[in-house]
Amino acid sequence: QVQLVESGGGLVQPGGSLRISCAASGITISRYAMNWYRQAPEKERELVAVTTSGGGSTSYADSVKGRFTISRDNVKNTVFLEMNSLKPEDTAVYLCNAVRGGNNYANFWGQGTQVTVSS
Repeated sequence: QVQLVESGGGLVQPGGSLRISCAASGITISRYAMNWYRQAPEKERELVAVTTSGGGSTSYADSVKGRFTISRDNVKNTVFLEMNSLKPEDTAVYLCNAVRGGNNYANFWGQGTQVTVSS
């Protein structure tokens, strides 16, 4: 059974920091590109951060570039999103996504963790 379980969300004040995690089971994340998406009320799902299966390349949405960092720990089979200088507009459910292309295409999603940035 494949599971992606996010954790670490919560309430944080503007300007604060938060580190959320995505623990995977049933897959080996080193073989997947790992993504963080977010879903805010009344907004489309937004791709926030990407790390390739090799872990050597990352990319970020313009809205979070310079503030967020995606990383992975292949020993723990976990991907992280470090969020700094948080803004109220970062408030969203953050969703973990694992993608494997080619003939073995797969696309798995976690259930999300709520991040709320508010004074």
